[in-house]
Amino acid sequence: MSTAPPAIDQQYEAKLLYWQGWRIVDIAKRLAIRPGTVYSWKHRGDWDGTPVAKRVETALDARLVQLIGKDEKTVGDLQEIEVLTKALERTARVRKFDRGGNEADLNPRRSRKGKGGKKKNEITQEQAEKLIKAFKEGLFGYQEQWRVAGRTQRVRNILKSRQIGATWYFAREAFADGLETGRNQIFLSASKAQAHVFKAYILAWVELELDIQLAGDPITVNGPNGKFTLYFLGTNFRTAQSYHGNVYLDEYFWILNFQAFRKVASGMAMHKKWRLTYFSTPSTLNHEAHPFWSGEQFNQGRPVDQRIQIDVSHQALKDGRLCEDGQWRQIVTVEDAVASGCDLFDIDQLRLEYSESEFRNLLMCEFVDDTASVFTMAMLAPCQVDAWEEWADFRPFAPRPIGQAPVWIGYDPSRTRDGAGVIVVAPPQKDGDDYRVLDRIRWNNLQFHVQAERIKALCQAYNVQHLEVDCTGPGAMAVAELVEDFYPGLARVTYSPAVKSMMVAKAVHIINNGRLKYDGGGKELTMALMGIRKAVTAGGTAITYTSGRSEDVGHGDLAWALLHALNKSEIKAGGDAGGGNILEIF
Repeated sequence: MSTAPPAIDQQYEAKLLYWQGWRIVDIAKRLAIRPGTVYSWKHRGDWDGTPVAKRVETALDARLVQLIGKDEKTVGDLQEIEVLTKALERTARVRKFDRGGNEADLNPRRSRKGKGGKKKNEITQEQAEKLIKAFKEGLFGYQEQWRVAGRTQRVRNILKSRQIGATWYFAREAFADGLETGRNQIFLSASKAQAHVFKAYILAWVELELDIQLAGDPITVNGPNGKFTLYFLGTNFRTAQSYHGNVYLDEYFWILNFQAFRKVASGMAMHKKWRLTYFSTPSTLNHEAHPFWSGEQFNQGRPVDQRIQIDVSHQALKDGRLCEDGQWRQIVTVEDAVASGCDLFDIDQLRLEYSESEFRNLLMCEFVDDTASVFTMAMLAPCQVDAWEEWADFRPFAPRPIGQAPVWIGYDPSRTRDGAGVIVVAPPQKDGDDYRVLDRIRWNNLQFHVQAERIKALCQAYNVQHLEVDCTGPGAMAVAELVEDFYPGLARVTYSPAVKSMMVAKAVHIINNGRLKYDGGGKELTMALMGIRKAVTAGGTAITYTSGRSEDVGHGDLAWALLHALNKSEIKAGGDAGGGNILEIF
């Protein structure tokens, strides 16, 4: 008979909650004790002075003890115990290093280098078999279809729902293929940051399964079937045309200059032993990749009797099909994923959280017709850059990513069921400079005080000269009041048709003059902006702007957060130094 896991001592639990960012009063309410008691524990235990490694170690220890104390353990429990045990070992090495150890304490494998030691990034036959076995186990049905198709098809072209694990899967597939064949693997995306998502998945997987920390960029692996290299490329692909290997082109429907990308990608994989994999969520019918997907591009320049007609309907492609142009195509919607064994979604809840048009686009693989959008794909494509490559002063992982340079923050708070959007913009320092989006963040299901605490952390990381928040509705007001405690200069905005029109006008003006730039991997921001459309107010007396949202539900949060950040800009009716006319959109 199963028993409940052992209870955690109140003082211990209070300490863990405090380190997670809970306020004293909320901890006291949760534990049904007086706030003064928690304050006393905090002071006596010096919770604020506890090193980060010790905090993490304490949390890991608490969870591990709970799991070990269960009489009947699930497979998930056993897997979590294994992961936590490895994490606990690493924190112990960090603490040993802090007490005067050497670099070998942080990574014991480095001490093996030298004569007779292991080669860098070496994986043995036994380790490779373990990884490949782990790769094949636990795949959802559609991922297994991708794996089987990859064995025989030279070109795979997949249109997919959001969040069904495609990048995660192809990162593992590529690494497993390298171990089995010794073939190089090349990952192309709209930006280097986006391409490095593959790298993060591979590093985490190898460390989890083998406790090996791969190093390098690119990563060269000494595998059992030969040495192979993993390349992670953004817009710097133009300098890498001598590379060759299997190519994975990620989110290609969101890439600027797709045709240039495609030519380079196909050139890298021109030999028959290489394979190409294109996969993406859909963007718009007007994107230059759409003819490639539909087969129209194949017909260009061919005699009439050699042209083909490809059925790219969901019904024709849901199970995957080798098409007339030699590409294996598949469409995987969220409903297909669930029917194929994916248990990550609650479709009924998603239908409540998203508008019908958003649901069809994000989850059912339907393309957007952006002709009615205020911000079209054609307008937004030039805004996309490879931030890691082009912004030398921007260090995204540093404590202060852009040093003391001023930033503007726009915030669209969460309401009943939607997310909260935050945008950090570096404004131009001189006439003609760009407005650069440094950070774009979405939060879901966070309490008001937690939202405020996250904003406070951003204010500590950046030199915030403008912070603006939408205060339409009681929830938004609650967040604003909390933010004003640490940022008294908060700019509050309450929506009206006139306010929205001016916010949209400023953004349109900046974009049309080529002054807005954001990382090419930011497809969520692109989609959010394309969702803004002109509308008439309920009374029919004024023009306003909507993004498929109501008072309670909205998913244009990133777009409106950006508009709040840019609302600080001052543009005269006749246009600024970049030219143009702001009044054109009214």
